[in-house]
Amino acid sequence: MTETLEAEWLAAHLGDRTMRGIALETSALIRSGAIPIGTQLPPVRDLAHALNVSPATISAAWGELRRHKVIGGRGRNGVWVCGDKIAPRPSRFENIGNFGEHVIDLTVAVPDPALLPPLGEALARGAAAEKLNSYLRVPILDSLQRAVQARWPYAPEAYLAANGGYEAVYVTLQALVMPGSVIAIEDPTAMRLLDILDNINAHVVPVACDEEGPDPASLANALRKKPAAFIYQPRTHAITGHRVSAARMKELAGVLKGSDTLIIEDDGVGDISSQAPASLGQYYPQQTVRILSYSKSLGPDLRLAVLSGSADIVNQIQSYRSFGAGWTSRILQEAAAWLINDPQTNAMVEKARNVYAARRQALIDALRLRGVQMPDRDGLCVWIPVRSEQYALVTLAARGIAVLPGKKCTLTDSHHIRVATSLLTEHLDEVADAIALVHPVALPSAREQPGRLSV
Repeated sequence: MTETLEAEWLAAHLGDRTMRGIALETSALIRSGAIPIGTQLPPVRDLAHALNVSPATISAAWGELRRHKVIGGRGRNGVWVCGDKIAPRPSRFENIGNFGEHVIDLTVAVPDPALLPPLGEALARGAAAEKLNSYLRVPILDSLQRAVQARWPYAPEAYLAANGGYEAVYVTLQALVMPGSVIAIEDPTAMRLLDILDNINAHVVPVACDEEGPDPASLANALRKKPAAFIYQPRTHAITGHRVSAARMKELAGVLKGSDTLIIEDDGVGDISSQAPASLGQYYPQQTVRILSYSKSLGPDLRLAVLSGSADIVNQIQSYRSFGAGWTSRILQEAAAWLINDPQTNAMVEKARNVYAARRQALIDALRLRGVQMPDRDGLCVWIPVRSEQYALVTLAARGIAVLPGKKCTLTDSHHIRVATSLLTEHLDEVADAIALVHPVALPSAREQPGRLSV
């Protein structure tokens, strides 16, 4: 059974009665083992009375420990110790398993290494980058800016190179948004975005999506809460594969009219998308940050993304980066610039786009043969409704198939699985058979024996 800590004991071990002091000294007791993992902490009001402080002070201290994943729970269910290391961790992302070679691992929607362009010549060009090894913190090389400008969907005031798409999102939020702010975000969305929002202790407001992108009415409701930022994916959605139509983009612009909410666009699928680049920056260039990742098209080890925004916004982000890396490698920037302009590389990206589309369509076609109707979308995965998420995960696991649980990507109580298709080159029938068993409505296919599928 879980042991409940007495308020008087904890109060006797806390000398600093400020919010920060209570958080720091409680964390020290947890790290030392004086308060073991699994211990239930005393009720907020009891500890506040024992310390002669307000309940709000205790709640704020617990909030700080909760943000660092040291304690969990809240309200009537109580608060308990769940970790002894004071370090923020991406709980959704770090819990992706390593399933071994005998499991069909469809949890991660990543590029196929065989479809990525070779980097030898690009890196050789990168080694000759201008001002190589200088400590001058230039936001972006001129060569890279010229390369991306031709395909950018609007004309921003400034660009900045970043160490990947999620790093760009993270530094943007850290530089521009106060911790604890209200943030509106598409639901579902990328699990790493949700981890980032957890890390900044954001109050997250979900914005529902349909086939054309974020729902305007849902966004309007979210804006009533005065969010500091709205995060969405302007091209191909990395989880559901839906595409934001031009008409929907115009509708969203109308909803955002008069709002001072920062617009953050995460184009993580990037140039693997079959859609043309799009951005609300064409309507609101002063409050839009567009982030384009090159990981899916040019390779994750380039660690490169480019963001755009107003000059003031880019300067703020660049200033914040001075706490850490300061700038993105000139070698990698110059290499990416060369790849973006290289005709052979562009042909390889086009081929990869077609191959990914074919692999995704192959699974959709196989599912349709089994009575599972999925829409034709885009991207590197399929977002599939299931009768029960837990049942689906167990059923697929019993057949040697691992998929991503939908709860990692959503803020609502829906039942989905995300099935990556970018590396799905074999076992197609096995995967489709298993998914048909867990889908809410599926019929036996012509190739199945009667009664084989239980729905």
